[in-house]
Amino acid sequence: MPERKHDEIIASRFAKKFSARFAVAPQRIFRAPGRANLIGEHTDYNDGFALPAAIELRTWTAIAPRKDHQLHVFSENLNDTAELDLTETHPQPQHRWPDYVHGIALMLQKLAVPLAGANIFIASDIPRGAGLSSSAALEVSVASALLSISGATLDLVEIAKLCQQAENEFVGARVGIMDQFASCFGSADHAILLDCRTLECQRLQLPASLAMVVCNTMVKHEHAGGEYNKRRAQCQEGVTLLRRSLPAIKALRDVTLAQLQAHRDELPELIYGRCHHVISETERVLRCATALQAGDFATVGRCMAESHFSLKDGYQVSCRELDVMVEIAARRDGVVGSRMTGGGFGGSTINLVKTDAVEEFKHRVSREYKLATQIAPDIYVSKAGQGVTEVDVSTS
Repeated sequence: MPERKHDEIIASRFAKKFSARFAVAPQRIFRAPGRANLIGEHTDYNDGFALPAAIELRTWTAIAPRKDHQLHVFSENLNDTAELDLTETHPQPQHRWPDYVHGIALMLQKLAVPLAGANIFIASDIPRGAGLSSSAALEVSVASALLSISGATLDLVEIAKLCQQAENEFVGARVGIMDQFASCFGSADHAILLDCRTLECQRLQLPASLAMVVCNTMVKHEHAGGEYNKRRAQCQEGVTLLRRSLPAIKALRDVTLAQLQAHRDELPELIYGRCHHVISETERVLRCATALQAGDFATVGRCMAESHFSLKDGYQVSCRELDVMVEIAARRDGVVGSRMTGGGFGGSTINLVKTDAVEEFKHRVSREYKLATQIAPDIYVSKAGQGVTEVDVSTS
């Protein structure tokens, strides 16, 4: 079925669910994708490079205006509702899923966007906690929907920045901008080589002979959230210490591996490991992107393997289940490369697999992972997809 027709069918069903809940028809419908990061983990908040691609799993947001200043929000996935007051003077996060919606609304109000009330219906097929940026997809689709009924517009770069700001300042997660950027700027059949300092990007054609296969370990360890913020603070500590000898640096992006090695004695061992991962990972992203364009799959695979082991040993954000999944994938014929993707401590691996080997890969990995962990994984095959898109309500 052509993608456009498929989307129209989903939008039609979605609009009917919206109408059943709110007794009005939706005025606008948006969808925003999750992402798989091919390489470049924890580099974005260090001004480095990353190589994500939008995937064909998405979050859908339908919206219609209200006459008051309330946001009435329903999450189909969680079967939960929230009522948010746009006139509240000092709103505080509740540490629940509505914080993402509330944070977006607050950031739009900071920009003097004239927000009125709205009914909002959200549904997603992006698994939560899988390292596939379900939160960024939610933020981008909600931001697009709220903008659409406000009469205001923002370009995609500003939407990505606003969504990152909402997560940083209201939700409390000190994330970089890669996830939101990929959800905004995803391009069919292309990965995005993103400079996280300048936000300049280059779309790289993904070879038709390769498929992106995401293997969800189905685990998410509880300490993930606090550890993410801790890693960011440790990187900043590294910059502060290195700046004593390298005063011109602004971020780890500005430090070479040779410089890091030369000043190793000035850093605690833990901080050195964090810095080494980020600096080497930024170099790997550029090497991997060049190899991908040249069809040098051997180098792509080495970069992905080095990335995973650096995340495991230097950055310490992997876990047994991710390591097992990568080890199993590495033994399979037709696999170009495998690594964890996302913040870590569980979630998913991203695998580049030759298209004629995908079905065998899925069968073998699922079987061997379950034998090793007693957990049945979810495995998704996805093309690189489009960024945030409006779906015409008139077709629904």
